[in-house]
Amino acid sequence: MTIPPYVKPGVWGVILGAIAMMIIGFWQFGWTTSSSAERMAADRANTAVVAALVPFCVAKAQQDVDGTKLLKFNTTESYNRSQVVQEAGWATMLGMTSPDRALASACADMLKGAKVS
Repeated sequence: MTIPPYVKPGVWGVILGAIAMMIIGFWQFGWTTSSSAERMAADRANTAVVAALVPFCVAKAQQDVDGTKLLKFNTTESYNRSQVVQEAGWATMLGMTSPDRALASACADMLKGAKVS
């Protein structure tokens, strides 16, 4: 079986075109693999859950009866405030066994401007 000489450049053109299209597709057109799409979806879902739970965390902090925990929060350095929120239990929602770090950080950011009552 004889292959015509014009087939070889055509096959190489198809191969190089496919490679170029994949590079351009992933780089410029925003194509993603299924694993990176699942990771991005999980990150967005976690961010949405934290955003939804921050008001409850702030409400728990403002329900501090004697105000000692909130006073401790306000007198603590900014880099340790999320740790204070975790220790106070404000970032532990109903059904959770341990505090959520992302929620504690977001709650600490929200409580920065809160006044001690």
